[in-house]
Amino acid sequence: MGVSESGLPGSGRSKRVSITDVAGLAGVSMQTVSRVANGHPSVTPQTREQVLRAMRQLGYRPNSAARALRNGRFRAIGVILFRLTATGKSDTVEAIATHAATEGYAITLIPIDVPTQDNVLGAFSRMEELAVDAVIVFVETHLLDTGVVRLPPGVPVVVVDSDAGDRYRVIDTDQDGGARSAVNHLLELGHRTVWHVTGPEPSFASQRRAEGWRAALDEAGRPAPPPVPGDWSAASGYAAGLALAEQPDCTAVFAANDQMALGVLRALHERGRSVPDEISVVGFDDIPDAAYFIPPLTTIHQDFAEVGRRSAEEVLRQVRGHAIPRPGTGIVPTRLVVRNSTARRWPRMPE
Repeated sequence: MGVSESGLPGSGRSKRVSITDVAGLAGVSMQTVSRVANGHPSVTPQTREQVLRAMRQLGYRPNSAARALRNGRFRAIGVILFRLTATGKSDTVEAIATHAATEGYAITLIPIDVPTQDNVLGAFSRMEELAVDAVIVFVETHLLDTGVVRLPPGVPVVVVDSDAGDRYRVIDTDQDGGARSAVNHLLELGHRTVWHVTGPEPSFASQRRAEGWRAALDEAGRPAPPPVPGDWSAASGYAAGLALAEQPDCTAVFAANDQMALGVLRALHERGRSVPDEISVVGFDDIPDAAYFIPPLTTIHQDFAEVGRRSAEEVLRQVRGHAIPRPGTGIVPTRLVVRNSTARRWPRMPE
């Protein structure tokens, strides 16, 4: 059954069903239909059901674009990110989407291959074309705090993983605190010092974890061995592990992520250095596979989903005018997860 030129069911050439058609079939005013479409609480349940029944019968769909123009809201959040495959990134984005959905918002995802000023500005331009109310930006490097990339003003923005809290609203994992927990755990087990396999130098998270490692050693009055560079990959951890296996005084290693820790474990095994009997190893991230390494990996758990939830919550508070966008960093806590890759050092190393 089609919709006639009059807009009511019947024969003849069909057309797009309008709010007038729904009002006529339901026997109510167009204002009442509009209130039902927008979820206004002033409509009685009986009238609401009457209007919804007419909408279903006519196949009417409210025009969300027109509604957005009227109230200035598109009910969409833009997400700009550089690497969706990075550890935990999909969990964070999923949490953003889930929280947004519970609040009646959708997300629009725009990946960027290379984090340059032009690419970021281009992504913001795309967001304007796609009509979003706010933007969440993932920045894994120091681009914002070095001024290489500046975000356009005039739109609610939350930044994830950045040291730019002096200029933007940032949500981040406690990188420093997590690294300190890893080092202090190893020192409490009796290790004289802790060697560190770093992430790539441009990475904000890598630098913060390295700073936390060094600060924990300094506060304990322990010497800091030269850091061993890595690039987040298991292959770079393997190369670092081969080098560390040749260090006779190396009894404890803190790898800046679990993938590099995996490479370290294999290298030590191949070189006959038992873990944890001779060398204890701690990672960072607590990826799902960490519990199934050989041995199961002691690591720092970071809550990727909570980062996503807080990011969505914060940006929606700005959209609704409940919060003035002020610079600052919201920190999501980490926690130490102790498994079998760390053990007490006997006898205790001399101070």
